[in-house]
Formats: sequence, structure tokens, C-alpha cells
Amino acid sequence: MSGNARRAARIKICGLRDAATIRAMGSLEVDEIGFVFAKSRRQVEPETAASLIEEVKQMNQPLGGAPKTVGVFVGASLEQLRELLAIAPLDVVQLHGDEGPELCAAIRDEFGKEVWKVFSVSGDDAAGTGHDRLLPYEGRIDAALIDTAGGGTGQTFGWEVIPRYAASAKTIGVPLYVAGGLHPGNASELLEQYEVDGVDVSSGVETDGVKDIEKIRAFVERVKA
Repeated sequence: MSGNARRAARIKICGLRDAATIRAMGSLEVDEIGFVFAKSRRQVEPETAASLIEEVKQMNQPLGGAPKTVGVFVGASLEQLRELLAIAPLDVVQLHGDEGPELCAAIRDEFGKEVWKVFSVSGDDAAGTGHDRLLPYEGRIDAALIDTAGGGTGQTFGWEVIPRYAASAKTIGVPLYVAGGLHPGNASELLEQYEVDGVDVSSGVETDGVKDIEKIRAFVERVKA
């Protein structure tokens, strides 16, 4: 690898709800596929997720292996996770609420799943002072994700804070994903300006609230280029 080359960011496509779209994504270089269990217009039931996870396992990725499956939760208890994971065998539990380090560690220990923690970025974080929120999670999470406050807004946050969060993620030894308002039109801009480990997109690859395979394909091509 040359001194100017860098590894392409990982791609997570979130909010999948139908098997047809997953099948159409089979030839794309997607690293993670997310299912939303929190209250949302993209919410899926555990039984539906279980069948969709089976579809993901059949995907023929260009580099081999199937994408990881990620469940998005807000404020779920250990008991709720226990019941859901018994039905839908996810690879990753993504926590989008106010879950603390102790709960993250408990989920990792009990279920043996990767735990990703989402940190919302608001205007108050413009100076980058909030990035130290990652530090108490050292050894308790497997990835950090920063998103626009409120989540699922389709709006970007001030990207100038990314380097500070990236430094904190590096300190605790986890990859940093960026979400919030990403789409095929701005993915290249983000990755040209900032070095991040992964990107997470949902509404930015939809048309009228439905996943659009052409937009997904365009997003993947822009990120992996």
C-alpha cells in the first residue's frame, strides 16, 4: 500500500425491512446491514428480522463472507434483548439511547455479541468537548458511532468535530462510524475531508421512505471508490 493510500471505509446500510432489497444488494460490497427494533417507521418485528437475517447469510459478497447483522435499540433491557436475540440471532447490538458503560459490558458478557454505542452530536458539541464521552466505554464496546442528535433526522452534524471523536475512538481502540444525513451526493466529500472507519446510511438511500437499490449502489460506489 502506498503512503497516500488508505483502506476504504466500511459501509453499514441501516433500516432494511424486505428480502427483495437484501437480495438485490448481494453483489455489493456492504459490510453491515442494520435492522431497527426501536420505535420507528423502519421498525421490524423479531420474527421478520429472523427471516431477513437468513437472507443476509446467503449474500455472496465480492470479498467473501456475509455482512454482519446489526440490531438498533433504544433503551432495551437485558430481558428484552434476551427474548429478541433468542429469535433473531444478530451479530451486533447497537445502542442508540443513554446506555452507560456498565450496561454495554453486561450485554457483551451475557450474549457474546459485539456492542456498538451511538453518541449524538449536537450544536453544543461544536467545540468538540463532548468527544471525551467515549473514554468511559473503553473495553466495554466494539465500535463507536456518532450521529446527529435525535437520530434518523436525515440531517448532518458539524463534521469539524470528527477528528476529535476519531482520536478518542483510537484511544480506546475501537473503530469510529459516522452517520447522520449521509447520501450518495455527500459521501465522497466526507471521506475526502476526514478519515473515518465506517459510514452508516439509512434515509439517504431511500426514495419516498423505501430503500432504493440504485441509491444504495451509488452510495457503495462512492464510498469504495
